[in-house]
Amino acid sequence: MSTPRKLGLAVAQMGPVHLADTRETVVARLVEMMREAKGRGAEFVVFPELALTTFFPRYWISDEEANEKYFEKQMPGPATQPLFDEAKKLGVGFYLGYAELTPEGRRFNTAIMVDQTGAIIGKYRKIHLPGHSDHKPEAPFQHLEKKFFEVGDLGFRVFDTLNTKIGMALCNDRRWPETYRVMALQSAEVVVLGYNTPSWNIHWNEPMHLRTSTHLISLQANAYQNAIWVAAAAKCGSEDGHHMIGSSVIVAPTGEIVARAISEEDEVIVASADLTWCENFRNHVFNFAKHRRPEHYGLIVERTGAGDPIA
Repeated sequence: MSTPRKLGLAVAQMGPVHLADTRETVVARLVEMMREAKGRGAEFVVFPELALTTFFPRYWISDEEANEKYFEKQMPGPATQPLFDEAKKLGVGFYLGYAELTPEGRRFNTAIMVDQTGAIIGKYRKIHLPGHSDHKPEAPFQHLEKKFFEVGDLGFRVFDTLNTKIGMALCNDRRWPETYRVMALQSAEVVVLGYNTPSWNIHWNEPMHLRTSTHLISLQANAYQNAIWVAAAAKCGSEDGHHMIGSSVIVAPTGEIVARAISEEDEVIVASADLTWCENFRNHVFNFAKHRRPEHYGLIVERTGAGDPIA
């Protein structure tokens, strides 16, 4: 058994961010949760996807209005700088999701990783974009990520900070096993992600409880099968009448939930993540070098959709 090597890992779940809320009030909430996380032993804090605004892809609005109201043209900017300053003051790293507008006018659903000095050390742009790009006036709300964002172009990468190899994902990425395996093959020990998941499925009558159970199954199965810790932060509750699931969690490489939010409000959960559990499972259960057989996995990259059985 290896000597324990631990990371103080926090998830900062957010309650609703309404249309009328300003960046400044939202950032003040994030700062307060960062302080709480630090006080409870955290070295790294995970904030949600699109943490700075309401989940605007639910609305059919023009690109120009979206760009002006919901996208960040720089990071940090004047409204977000206090979060970076507080991270440096506290000596805490963090993950933050936001809508990115590049100088060239490209738009991505983005997350950044910031170290304990307040410096951005990594960026991820969401790859598995859900939803649709056309207007569905018959739906109770829209899910327009395919309208407002391009598919991410940075790949799934792993960054070394706080003596830990940490990978990033966003929301729907968590449901795809390839997300985690690509990062596990880069020796990731922790995968962090934020999400905004509607409680109602606009495409079919899916029982609401399944929205949470499939969320948890995805995180737990992939944590175990890749020998990683997974930390997932929700923005949840009812935003101007549109409800989203909570259940922010920290999952161990055993597949067990070691911390889970119990509210749909701003809430911090913390775990002392023993990274040697990753080593134990990779040495004795999921030893990729010994047991993987990529020569038999070709269809995973050759096909996008399902096709006929191989002759």
